[in-house]
Amino acid sequence: MVKMLNNYLKINFCLLLIIFSPFVQSAETLLTKITPVRNAPEFSLQDLDGNIVKLSDFRGKPLIVNFWATWCPPCRKEMPSMERAWQIIKDQGIAMVAINVGEDEDTVFTFTADYPLSFPLLLDTTGSVTQRWPVVGLPTTFIVNPEGKIVYRAIGEREWDMPELLNVIRQLKK
Repeated sequence: MVKMLNNYLKINFCLLLIIFSPFVQSAETLLTKITPVRNAPEFSLQDLDGNIVKLSDFRGKPLIVNFWATWCPPCRKEMPSMERAWQIIKDQGIAMVAINVGEDEDTVFTFTADYPLSFPLLLDTTGSVTQRWPVVGLPTTFIVNPEGKIVYRAIGEREWDMPELLNVIRQLKK
């Protein structure tokens, strides 16, 4: 009887794996490789502390560039995973910024009361920087290689602290 039950459980477990395997996402399905690679458009934006941050400040290291807004539910949902990812990668020679699209400093600052974030939040209040990047919708995230070229894009929400995603980014380090 126990042997039959074990076999039954094994068969059902295997069936579940087969049924749900299409829903298991790998880094290759979560990040779209950009071909041909292209230069990331330069930006010079203010952060919440009033500092000017430029794309060129990150030359020589992989950079995650996220475009988002406080009113965007998928953006709000992915921000905690971005913070967790930042805590993992911040000392590994990988940079991250989130560029807020079209909102003012007070709105973004208020957002951080509910979503504490320690990586740079940049303000594109006019949307002029966003227009120069191939942003399709929000959130859209780009992975820029150390040479300043866009190599991957993710449209929509992701769990940025997934080891599979972070390993793809780590592989870009010189």
